[in-house]
Amino acid sequence: MADRIQYVEDVESSSHAVTITKKDSEGTFSNDEIDNYLAKFMDMSENANDNDKKEKHMGLKEGLSTFPKAIAWSVILSSCIIMEGYDTNLLNSFYAFPGFKKKFGTYYPDLDEYQIPTKWQTSLSMAANVGEILGLFAAGIIADKIGYRKTLIGSLVLVSGLIFIVFFAVDLPMLLVGEILLGIPWGAFQTLTVTYASEVCPLTLRVYLTTYVNACWVIGQLISSCILRGVVNSTNKNAYRIPFGIQWIWPIPIAIGIFLAPESPWWLVKSGRNEEAKNSIKRLLSTHENLPDTTPLANAMFDKMQLVVKEEEALNSGVSYFDCFKRGAFRRTRVAALTWLSQNITGSSLMGYSTYFYTQAGLNTSMSFTFSIIQYALGLIGTIGSWFLSQKLGRFSIFFGGLCIQTVILIVVGILGFVHGSGASWAIGSLLLIFTFIYDLGVGPITYCLVSEIPSVRLRTKTVIISRNVYNVAGIIIAVITPYMLNPTAWNWKAKTGLFWAGFCCVCSAWAFFELPETKGKTFAELDKLFEDGVSARKFKSTEVETFNSQNLIEKVGRDGIKDMVLANKAVHYTDEKV
Repeated sequence: MADRIQYVEDVESSSHAVTITKKDSEGTFSNDEIDNYLAKFMDMSENANDNDKKEKHMGLKEGLSTFPKAIAWSVILSSCIIMEGYDTNLLNSFYAFPGFKKKFGTYYPDLDEYQIPTKWQTSLSMAANVGEILGLFAAGIIADKIGYRKTLIGSLVLVSGLIFIVFFAVDLPMLLVGEILLGIPWGAFQTLTVTYASEVCPLTLRVYLTTYVNACWVIGQLISSCILRGVVNSTNKNAYRIPFGIQWIWPIPIAIGIFLAPESPWWLVKSGRNEEAKNSIKRLLSTHENLPDTTPLANAMFDKMQLVVKEEEALNSGVSYFDCFKRGAFRRTRVAALTWLSQNITGSSLMGYSTYFYTQAGLNTSMSFTFSIIQYALGLIGTIGSWFLSQKLGRFSIFFGGLCIQTVILIVVGILGFVHGSGASWAIGSLLLIFTFIYDLGVGPITYCLVSEIPSVRLRTKTVIISRNVYNVAGIIIAVITPYMLNPTAWNWKAKTGLFWAGFCCVCSAWAFFELPETKGKTFAELDKLFEDGVSARKFKSTEVETFNSQNLIEKVGRDGIKDMVLANKAVHYTDEKV
């Protein structure tokens, strides 16, 4: 049989001849078999193309009525992040907590107060980041083997046990060990929650469910600030343990919710578990007036997932961390990593140290904790506001605009650091509140949407992990220098720190303009094509691409790929599992 055989198919969606290329010399197909496989493959391609167009034009109302279960499951999994937001804010706020400082701190006669030594502030603040780096890489390997759900449940069980260490800590070294170990399961939360959110929802809901991860961070920070405000004036020497102990409340209910949730269908397709993938899709869909039967939609979604995964596999067969740095994937890895890095090096550390920052800026302890509560409440309002803003503006516009406004605010804060008096202290506190609102309206939430959209499907988990670890490495450096910037026993920059972060804001703004693409309104298949064609960042928005072109797909996946997909599609049967 000739190496290249051309057929003209009578398919309504195409009047062009298509060519099937033999990828190897082993095995032969009869003409009838090739005709049969090719015809079915063309149907799958047409199905996928139609579904991609429908997803692209699906409105918010239709998305809400078709995917309410997907929304619920995504919200449950993302709730893991509340725990991490709670604890990370807790520890940094403890540096301004009188009982904690007296228990673990050192008395400084010249200041007439207890302070946690700068070296220990640095060590404790970077401890979680060290654990998270290890946890992220481990989570990527484990999740590839057993899936997102089981990895997250195991992480929640681990958290429940490790809380005992920080709760019963008797000295700073014990607290340090507890924070490092807690960082390991937190690493799994950081990557798998946002990846799951992006994979179970359609394009119209993606920005809401991925940015909800940022809302979970803020909710955790807000809860910890409220609890700290409630116990800050307590005379009980063990009052600082109450906030630690409250962390035992949520692992079990969240784990139960995750156990009941369906696995990501994209992960199941990548793992070759096609029947489970289709049933997972069915569990994410709901019938309504315009969708009396979810089976046709589930079929089309499954066809699209198969084609996207097979096409990416043909372009880049590997799925290791190393493959994220190969020529075809490196641009996507770089953009995702620098996007997440920008979130961390543009002043957000001042929010994490806000209570301590306020006290060093001149506000009393009680008012500092009150300001922190207001700050995180504004952060939550900002995240919700980003959902409305995203309806009008694109991801890039929100991200870039947020960076520019943050730059201005940080410059003003830094200048006020040279001014003495209570008026300047109140102005600095007020500006930091505005900064928090702007950050959580723009850069904060939109980052989660961008880093989940930019990677390819097959390398998404690995790319998100690498990107988050770039964030965490920066977090370690920031954890080293921030206490020195703020601590009166060290550099004592106080509000002048704003000028330092304003410089990084300018650099990140310039980078974003030249390299961060606009992903709004683009399906995963369209993004694959745009990156494959090397379209420049500023042309992503205006460039239209053709997805699921039968001729291109056949040339990429070859004879065996076509056969595998057709047979996998034919072998799948739905279950009657109900949720």
